[in-house]
Amino acid sequence: MTTTGREPIVETSWLAEHLSAPDLAVLDASWHLPAMNRDGRREFLAEHIPSAQFFDIDELSDETSDLPHMLPSTVKFASRMKEMGIGDGVRVVIYDSTGIYSAARAWWSLRAMGHNDVAVLNGGLPKWKDEGRPIEDGPARKRARMHFTPRFNAALVADLYDMKGYVRAGNSQIIDARPAARFRGEEAEPRPGLRRGHMPGARNLPYTELINPNGTLKSASEIREAFAQAGVEPQGAMVTTCGSGVTASILALALAAIGQPDVGVYDGSWAEWGQDNGLPIADGS
Repeated sequence: MTTTGREPIVETSWLAEHLSAPDLAVLDASWHLPAMNRDGRREFLAEHIPSAQFFDIDELSDETSDLPHMLPSTVKFASRMKEMGIGDGVRVVIYDSTGIYSAARAWWSLRAMGHNDVAVLNGGLPKWKDEGRPIEDGPARKRARMHFTPRFNAALVADLYDMKGYVRAGNSQIIDARPAARFRGEEAEPRPGLRRGHMPGARNLPYTELINPNGTLKSASEIREAFAQAGVEPQGAMVTTCGSGVTASILALALAAIGQPDVGVYDGSWAEWGQDNGLPIADGS
């Protein structure tokens, strides 16, 4: 993958070389499903890449919504970015403690708020540690407050109204990142009260098909092959979805890595569509 620092994925070698750059900010966006019994913030305090700030996906969300970690208002997002010293003209590199997982959600969130100079660290904290690179513990180093100008990019965010239209018209490729058994309705959702199945016309590409065993993103040719095997034409209109908008962002990241950066993510995902709300669902493959 790239090492230039100006594409959606950067390598650990690039970050190590540029870590002290004044116009670079590093974010740890580690997040785990509740069933994992892991606390991303507590793990951040135990170990993180030097100078990293913690991007709390659950806190940095819309507190008025009953759906998990929905995008917050532009005002709230800008306020949190200012507090972390993330501002206009700052290059942002995001990682997580899995490899490539929740970092993709934070990457998408920043881009949805108009901050495009952002990338995900390939292999995340595990690769960084495996290479013997430096680690810090304790609270994040304080960065000077900066001005962050939010510019909401609606093209990257799909809502329920949009998804109803896509399903009805059948003219957009809906790509679901959930495991195949959940997509087919053979396995219950981890969140209680949700129906089984998928949106009519959706195609299934589990996000794990895009990640190497060591937590790095697969090569461009492998990514294209994975989408082709799922019946997706990357040149066509696309929107990604999953359980709650986290792994759908991995699909969007992979598409950006092969030259398709403007793919929408359904923020509510199955946490919204799968409710007992009368919306159409399908099962099987």
